[in-house]
Amino acid sequence: MKLHVLLDELETARVALEGGATVVQWRLKDVPRVDVVERGRAARSLCARHGVPFVVNDDVEAALMLGADGVHLGRNDPGADAARSHGLMLGLSAASLDEARAADGRADYIGAGPVWATPSKPDADPPIGLDGLTDICAAVSTPVVAIGGIDAGNAAACIRAGAAGVAVIRAARDAVAVRRAIDAAL
Repeated sequence: MKLHVLLDELETARVALEGGATVVQWRLKDVPRVDVVERGRAARSLCARHGVPFVVNDDVEAALMLGADGVHLGRNDPGADAARSHGLMLGLSAASLDEARAADGRADYIGAGPVWATPSKPDADPPIGLDGLTDICAAVSTPVVAIGGIDAGNAAACIRAGAAGVAVIRAARDAVAVRRAIDAAL
């Protein structure tokens, strides 16, 4: 749970796994399901060889087709009940304390953020900052994974704020440094 990497191509998956990623989330936005599945097969296989959970973003059916370990659903994505009924690990997004409380107990982890502004998601909610992250972590019993603007320079602050882990997109290729920062904060 320490280091989630969100990615959309195999080479970044390889670099991130070799660098210490503990979860890989396959995130292809605005792509037909058939492409998500076709392009995800090699990444799924790579994760299996490394013994790292493979999670599909936003699409329970694609997760099932890929034999994924889990699915991460945004606030407006359907499928939480279907994911649970199929035994998938479930992550839910929360951009506020109220949303985190609503997700508490319904998921295996809560993706909280954005902690900081991020160019990876242009339609992201306003940043919650470390204070917002701290409040969420203190208010829920479900493990929290911080997301949004996180890199090796600020990952440790998220762990110190109470997060069980961090999720990175831009810093996925810098997994070694991010993982070192996380481990130093634990």
